[in-house]
Amino acid sequence: MISAERKQLYYQALLQKKSEYEGVFYVGVKTTGVFCRPTCPARKPKFENCEFYETAKEALLASFRPCQRCRPLSHPGHVSDLVRQLVEAVEANPEKRWKDVDFRELSVDASTARRQFKKRFGMTFVEYARARRMGLALKNIRSGSPVIDSQLSTGYESSSGFRDAFSRIMGAAPTRLTGGKILHAAWIDTQLGPMMAIADEVGLYLLEFIDRRGLEREVERLRNRTKAAIIPGVTEPIRSIERELTLYFEGSLTQFTTPLCLLGSPFQQQVWAQLQQIPPGETRSYADLAVAIGKPSAYRAVAQANGANQLALIIPCHRVINSNGDLGGYGGGVSRKGWLLNHEKRTENLMK
Repeated sequence: MISAERKQLYYQALLQKKSEYEGVFYVGVKTTGVFCRPTCPARKPKFENCEFYETAKEALLASFRPCQRCRPLSHPGHVSDLVRQLVEAVEANPEKRWKDVDFRELSVDASTARRQFKKRFGMTFVEYARARRMGLALKNIRSGSPVIDSQLSTGYESSSGFRDAFSRIMGAAPTRLTGGKILHAAWIDTQLGPMMAIADEVGLYLLEFIDRRGLEREVERLRNRTKAAIIPGVTEPIRSIERELTLYFEGSLTQFTTPLCLLGSPFQQQVWAQLQQIPPGETRSYADLAVAIGKPSAYRAVAQANGANQLALIIPCHRVINSNGDLGGYGGGVSRKGWLLNHEKRTENLMK
């Protein structure tokens, strides 16, 4: 039973279209008979016309039908057929330079493609395709091909234009990246909203909810620390974590095995290792963690190390709460934190 206080909280989240509440609740609208996700773009109902549910199944059982605008039965970041079609087209010919005639041949409206890619990836389709070409250019440069060859293959007649575009996407001028590192970034849909995964062929460096505040700065810090180019793409660690996240949200997995690349001070790594010792379904306080690592007065430093974690869910900083029992903060949003803790408790009870 959802309390009156929580209903008011959910209603405010509905009015503000807060993405951190994706998967946390659904709203049934009594005047229309439909139920929606928190970020539905439709006109907002009055509070007295709302019924709130914690699962889509509960809303369906209450006789509400799924909204056709926000599609609450699909993932929040569900890939449209158009986006999937164009991504596959890029992968089939990543060196292709797209023109209006190419969209017409696919019966695709260029403006629609631009809008959907912007919403999905934070860049237009042309920018996405260019980033993919730039990734190939970087690979060629690393293998010893002259910069001029890569410049021409990506469609730049001006070397300065090529350097500027390359730097904007990759974070460094092409001549400085010889022998450099490449990280791949991918979008992963989850029940609580889309996440970004960044990895190389060895391990996972970052896993965060897309709408986490400061995510851009996190990615920039990662790029600077690794001196790497970050481009769209998928590696085996990304495929691994995508599979494991699916099982985690289904309630059939509690321990992640995807290989990790941890970038942190010895103290941070000590805290992160201790976080991974917290059993699913249980919580600890910052003070508890400080005691566990043998530094009982360092609870503030423990809190800072907790906040520096870039691998959400895998290093379970959501299992750390305040000493008084309050949930405390969470980079992905307190509503998600509460959902994750409840989900893990349910999963553990089912597995016993």
